[in-house]
Amino acid sequence: MKILMSAYSCEPNKGSEPSVGWNVVREAAKNHEVWVLTRPDESREAIEAELARNPIPNLHFVYFTLPIGGGAWRLGQSGAMQIHYYLWQVQAYFVAKRLHREIGFDLIHHVTFGSFWCPSFLSLLPVPFVWGPVGGGESAPAPFWQDFSPRAKLYETLRSTACWVGGNDPFVRLTAQRSATALVVSSDTYARLSSLGATQVDKIPGQTGINEQELAELEKLIHKPTDTPVRFASIGRLLHWKGFHLGIRAFAEAKIDNSEYWVIGNGPERDRLENLAKELGIAEKVQFFGAIPRTETLKAIGQCHVLVHPSLHDFSPTVCLEAMAAGCPVICLNLGGPSVQITDDAGFRIAAEHPDQAVSDLAKAMIRLAGDPELRVSMGQAGNKLVHKYHTWQAKGELLGQIYQEAISK
Repeated sequence: MKILMSAYSCEPNKGSEPSVGWNVVREAAKNHEVWVLTRPDESREAIEAELARNPIPNLHFVYFTLPIGGGAWRLGQSGAMQIHYYLWQVQAYFVAKRLHREIGFDLIHHVTFGSFWCPSFLSLLPVPFVWGPVGGGESAPAPFWQDFSPRAKLYETLRSTACWVGGNDPFVRLTAQRSATALVVSSDTYARLSSLGATQVDKIPGQTGINEQELAELEKLIHKPTDTPVRFASIGRLLHWKGFHLGIRAFAEAKIDNSEYWVIGNGPERDRLENLAKELGIAEKVQFFGAIPRTETLKAIGQCHVLVHPSLHDFSPTVCLEAMAAGCPVICLNLGGPSVQITDDAGFRIAAEHPDQAVSDLAKAMIRLAGDPELRVSMGQAGNKLVHKYHTWQAKGELLGQIYQEAISK
């Protein structure tokens, strides 16, 4: 097929959204002729260098950006970036319309960003349109706001407002209704797209994935240390909605002998988390490593026994996949993307009704895993199998191939 893909964020050898953009378009180009709309400012040099090293004949990039503002838009996930993203989608329509007259696409796929509250005007073209995976319908349950700082509460309020505005944007509704298939990760976003009028919403195991090289490196770490303390780890940016404060509270409540808790990452919540560990009397058992290189992070996963990821509204965290690939059981909340990534034989999905209840149940899961090495091994093996079956980029590419065929046959 001739496929047009919209990947606002797309760059090789990166994480998060740039990784999703690059790996999805690369997988699609294995079996189809693919044209990719993306931005030149932050990715063109890296993309062209990668294609020079590893050519992909079926992959063509079309670079463009708004003719206003210049570098002023390079503000990360700020309001300015979101405005730029919205306007870029408008411009993408006119670029795609011209390309469609020249090439005649069989299918269009919007890949990144993966937020449901911003429309893709490419859905207006007379071509079957695949949207996503998209997320953003997830939100922190109201009882958990009591632990947030004023700044964190403001963030959640603004995020909820953006979600509400997006849900009432007629172009978002039109994008949902004109999608041959809308792909989601979580039940929350599934419900939102259904309410917007999407007629075909498919839930898939996740947005992010692991490539073959990363998987091989992680599998070298499967044999966990037996002569060290049982180590729990939380990895990621230290943000309020990551829920690491719940993990630290649960670790204190569990009172497990010969155990440690590693916190890897940096962010605005670090001081609060360090103070919390001191207040709970476990500062000597909780180590804060800050932000460390990716290679060191992977080594740390190999030295730990359990990943604790009590996020309150994650979309599709890669760290859970990395932990499972390395044979680590995962303890998460039964919310958002992690609740789909993790199965009952690969870890514990904890109900999130109230902070005290969640902390108590997280602690029970920690106690059980600390005291049962055989359970840790069996859950680690199950998680590794899940990654091979659903979460390699090759597996995701094969799934997308099936979705494309279904979309054009409607």
